[in-house]
Amino acid sequence: MQKNAIVPYILIMAFGIGLIFFLSIEGVNNEAEIAEEHATEEGGGEAAEGEEGGETAEGDFDPEAHAQANCISCHGSSYEGGVGPSLVGTELPQEDIEEILINGKGTMPGGLVPEENVAAMAEWVLSLE
Repeated sequence: MQKNAIVPYILIMAFGIGLIFFLSIEGVNNEAEIAEEHATEEGGGEAAEGEEGGETAEGDFDPEAHAQANCISCHGSSYEGGVGPSLVGTELPQEDIEEILINGKGTMPGGLVPEENVAAMAEWVLSLE
């Protein structure tokens, strides 16, 4: 007599699905607590989110931090190009750089830099050498 080899796999699958179901219910019940713990681990929630986008805790714009968070995926970690062009030694005038930051160009989307910080970001790009 031959045993059916699929039965253990079905039992393991059913146990796994049940475990995932009950853990997800536990997560839904403790959603606020889990979010609070995560914010504490990240370094303070609101301030950490601002720093990631290029703003310091005081609200000052940091172009380099903003570039690290938003630009290196296309322009490379040393800003010498990748998917996007090199930012190092750019010869565009500041007004053109500001226009590109606001409206985008080619595959670069516009609006990656808040409009009130576009001038500071353009100055920083021109300072790259």
